[in-house]
Amino acid sequence: MGFTKMDMMTVTGLAVVAVALGTVLKQKNPEYTLFISLTAGVLILGMIVAAAAPLFERMQALFAQTGAKAEYVQVLFKSLGLCFITQIACDACRDLGESAIASKVEAAGKISVLLISLPLFEQILNIASGLIGQ
Repeated sequence: MGFTKMDMMTVTGLAVVAVALGTVLKQKNPEYTLFISLTAGVLILGMIVAAAAPLFERMQALFAQTGAKAEYVQVLFKSLGLCFITQIACDACRDLGESAIASKVEAAGKISVLLISLPLFEQILNIASGLIGQ
């Protein structure tokens, strides 16, 4: 369950090879550097998702045991997915030297998480106002 020592060695090896290859190609063919970086990032992300599948299943089982509503779990997983996507996009922008665009992507990701969470916040406020008696 989760990452084993061998999985982490594979991720680390892939990252080191990608960085070394990117550094060498940057001098002769800089246009390939981004491609190598994105490819390595997607491969590593795929490995993480595959390794995290049992974790997600266990979390769903725990939520089911506690009786949490499915919409709460959906908000959690959607937010987590948005965070990963936002981080990848920001890293790619920063790799290209576009830190201003990366900042805007981060802001958009934060707003997206808030929008996804809005129904949950509304329910919390309704419960709180019901307890207060308003």
